[in-house]
Amino acid sequence: MATAPLSIKALIESGVHFGHRASLWNPKMRPYVYGRRKLIHIIDVRETVRGILRARKFLKQVAAEGNLVLFVGTKRQASETIETQATRCGMPFIAERWLGGTLTNFETIRSRLRRLEELEAIMQGDLLSTYSKKMQAALGREYRKMYRNLNGLRNMDRYPAAMVVVDPRKEKNAVREARKLGVVSIALIDTDSDPDEVDLPIPGNDDSIRSIDLVISYLADAVAEGAKERESNKYDEAPAAEAADPAEEKAAADAE
Repeated sequence: MATAPLSIKALIESGVHFGHRASLWNPKMRPYVYGRRKLIHIIDVRETVRGILRARKFLKQVAAEGNLVLFVGTKRQASETIETQATRCGMPFIAERWLGGTLTNFETIRSRLRRLEELEAIMQGDLLSTYSKKMQAALGREYRKMYRNLNGLRNMDRYPAAMVVVDPRKEKNAVREARKLGVVSIALIDTDSDPDEVDLPIPGNDDSIRSIDLVISYLADAVAEGAKERESNKYDEAPAAEAADPAEEKAAADAE
């Protein structure tokens, strides 16, 4: 289900404007800070809106071109939203743990996904009963761990063109790998983070569940719109591709 249209009122109600304690801020976030209230930095919601609009425009284009967007958020407040919204727009996600080399050692990750599929075949078939109880327990533990860490990457059959991140400080390894490979990073970034570490910062509260859910929903909407536009263009082009060539029709008529 699509999110309601972008609204400053909805953003404020979600608490997106509440930053960290002023003593913990990163001075590079100064352009995004509106002021201070009771030792807490207040984020300029106009800057949040600008960041969301820039990110939405870019993500829609990425999806319309048939590219992947990887959603990343492993902190407790973000994991459920990341899984839900990425699944809604048909994109890969990491909501539990970033495995080192997820991007920079992609082939190894693909091999682990093949192992996950092997384990699923064993767990769901008759083969499991041929193993000892001890081995069954070991296979079960391996499967649960791999499923938790890799399930969201099943449809990532190529490098993503963009990565949406909640809290780049928490996901510093993901941001580092994305930068190394030229994957564009879009991040919900609080006042304690460095905006220079990401390509498209969205200043906002990255600790509030409501704030995270609203911002990521807006971004997932853009991805879904881009994918829908791509499918629509494919559909529109199909009749033209299948239409008979007038010259060929004339030649056929002449032949008769």
